[in-house]
Amino acid sequence: MTDKELEQYYFELQKMFRTKGWKSFIEDMKDNAQVVDSVEYTRDDKDLYYRKGQLAVIANILNLEDSILSAQEEHEVVH
Repeated sequence: MTDKELEQYYFELQKMFRTKGWKSFIEDMKDNAQVVDSVEYTRDDKDLYYRKGQLAVIANILNLEDSILSAQEEHEVVH
């Protein structure tokens, strides 16, 4: 990816992060994390690992904005 393409990529993501839809989606993910994080209704070890995977995906989504910001700042320091 060229520098210009990478800048456009970061710009588009930053634009998305500012939308009402993104903010609603993140709130939904936070709510889902609370439900999935409960082992109270876990049936067996397979279900436990499934929930662990769900939480990993949710954590990646919830941390996406910070991860992108860090990557963008690092890119700007290098260039």
